[in-house]
Amino acid sequence: MKLHLDQTGSTNIITGYGADHLMINKVRHDGNLIVTDTEIHTGWATDGFEQLGTEDIARLCELGREIVLIGTGKRQRFPAPHLLRPLMEARIGFEIMDLAAACRTYNVLVGEGRAVAAALLFDPR
Repeated sequence: MKLHLDQTGSTNIITGYGADHLMINKVRHDGNLIVTDTEIHTGWATDGFEQLGTEDIARLCELGREIVLIGTGKRQRFPAPHLLRPLMEARIGFEIMDLAAACRTYNVLVGEGRAVAAALLFDPR
């Protein structure tokens, strides 16, 4: 699906997504990643949703964002509660949703100037 948003400045906007990739500012990115308004972190959660670990969530806490969106692929899946505890203890709001919803929500929140990060996972092939 293609998403279009008028963009000003150097804010990272998700301009499209597919089953195995994202388009950020019309540049293709493959694989799981984290996107914020100013940064793209590739190589996040390289073992996928099923192997999501405390180190992966710890990386999200280090971003200094008020909200973290976790996109879990084609369908919404919930990580084990103990994995999410670091976000709760750091008082970082988070939402778990499917990849498409996370992309759309990220764009809305970043467009409002919110301190948001989207941690996006793709389904294995």
